[in-house]
Amino acid sequence: MAAAEPKTPAGTAAARRLARSCWSAFWDYETPKVIVVKNRRLGIVYRTVQLLILLYFVWYVFIVQKSYQDRETGPESSVITKVKGITSSEHKVWDVEEYVKPPEGGSVFSIITRIEVTPFQTLGTCAESMRVRNATCDSDEDCVAGQLDMLGNGLRTGRCVPYYHGSSKTCEVSAWCPVEDGASVSQFLGKMAPNFTILIKNSIHYPKFQFSKGNIENRKDGYLKHCTFHEVSDLYCPIFKLGYIVEQAGENFTQLAHAGGVIGVIINWDCDLDLSASKCNPKYSFRRLDPKHVPASSGYNFRFAKYYKVNGSTTRTLIKAYGIRIDVIVHGQAGKFSLIPTIINLATALTSIGVGSFLCDWILLTFMNKNKVYSHKKFDKTPEVWPSSEPTPTFCRAALKTWACWGPLKSVAPGAPRSPGQHGLDLGPGPCPHTSTLRRSKTSSQRAPCKPGSGMT
Repeated sequence: MAAAEPKTPAGTAAARRLARSCWSAFWDYETPKVIVVKNRRLGIVYRTVQLLILLYFVWYVFIVQKSYQDRETGPESSVITKVKGITSSEHKVWDVEEYVKPPEGGSVFSIITRIEVTPFQTLGTCAESMRVRNATCDSDEDCVAGQLDMLGNGLRTGRCVPYYHGSSKTCEVSAWCPVEDGASVSQFLGKMAPNFTILIKNSIHYPKFQFSKGNIENRKDGYLKHCTFHEVSDLYCPIFKLGYIVEQAGENFTQLAHAGGVIGVIINWDCDLDLSASKCNPKYSFRRLDPKHVPASSGYNFRFAKYYKVNGSTTRTLIKAYGIRIDVIVHGQAGKFSLIPTIINLATALTSIGVGSFLCDWILLTFMNKNKVYSHKKFDKTPEVWPSSEPTPTFCRAALKTWACWGPLKSVAPGAPRSPGQHGLDLGPGPCPHTSTLRRSKTSSQRAPCKPGSGMT
């Protein structure tokens, strides 16, 4: 007698059938219902909102911002500067080697326009400056020997001595004497300074797009020897007069030369690389960088000394220099068409058009006279999952999908009796896709099951 083939457990078969049903339902496509409302005022609002959104994206996002481009900001840059010119003060003639600090020709440099000179300083003892706190005295008892003031000029000896001029007295210090305030002489170098010329050589590189360019005309006829910058006719002759830079920054040259200040030369390279390289040109702007309206921090000065030997002893000349510091600042951005930002912004634009539908739906459901009629047409109310009336084929499908995807299911033999309180879904051998009867234990009130032979569309 042949052995009986092992039967697959009813629960496993039911689970497989339900899994296939869930998988089939997953690939169903649903589409929203469209309702046309014949209302001119609402239509005007709808089209106006759509038009404004389209204008924003077309004009501002795509034309002004060029959002269809891939962009790179902050180019790699190098700056080389060179100053030429001579000037004179009350006592001497000054050339570039003396009034430009530092002389290397970097992106930041200073042009000295006024100096306060303290000559022939030697190491010794002398009166402290009256500008130092607690430096004035009446007797030696007011001066503490060995005291060192960080804002002073030297180490106090404990003596009270007459000041350099007048009847006042200050404490004596061991320092470079005479101190700066006691014997300094002011000299103005700014008489010819407005005519100094400054060559600013700048080259930039955008590594993402492998694009490089410089701000000097590529010519071999000695063009740079006889040209000066002009925004229209000589854009690629980056030779600027100092007076022109100060004027473009909106400053008075004489006042700036006396107190000093910081001027920024900003070079901007905004390049649309969808166009030819000749359309990528530098734009220059000038402005003062130090806060001139704040007395405590306005102006610009620094000190340096020149040392030499006199009769075997070390002597120096201390110079407090006021000048115009030039900071060359380079920035910019480059853009080139790219498919990815174009798709992203187009998708954003198309999605944003839906704002018009949302606004009009809100107006229609809130303020219109027939808002209840529209609400009834727009929103369909579905029946309960287990209706008490005869189930329809559509309901059988919905119930099958619902029960297939939720909770544990038990297999019941077709036609098996149900005890009170038990409810199930009896699909029978009809057109419904499953021939077994599935049920799920419930504690709610009894519902009518799908009957055998109910069709599914």
